[in-house]
Amino acid sequence: MIQLDYKSGQSICEQVVNRFIQLKALGLMKGGDQLPSVRALASQLSVNPNTVQKAYAILENAGIIYSVKGKGSFLSDDERAHDAVRQKAETDFTAAVRTAKSLGLSQEDLVTLVLKEETT
Repeated sequence: MIQLDYKSGQSICEQVVNRFIQLKALGLMKGGDQLPSVRALASQLSVNPNTVQKAYAILENAGIIYSVKGKGSFLSDDERAHDAVRQKAETDFTAAVRTAKSLGLSQEDLVTLVLKEETT
């Protein structure tokens, strides 16, 4: 479900947060789906459980997941979760545009790429 990229320069916690947002955005996880327990995910990823707990806390504060005492954590289906997914997409897109501009692509090149991707 989640794989880490230790060469990405992105913290493990951030990767876990972003991966759950991505899974929701792609429809691979839906509102109400249960997340793995902190211990289970930490064991699966071979990371400290505190890292996973921190990621879950970030997701919960953003409204992407919610916790049920004694049951676990679940993916939310409310508006805040949808907004977080949209914001993540916008942030990633903005970063890609900045990178493309820094590599010399013009605004016209970027528009062409977006339009080309829309048709595929």
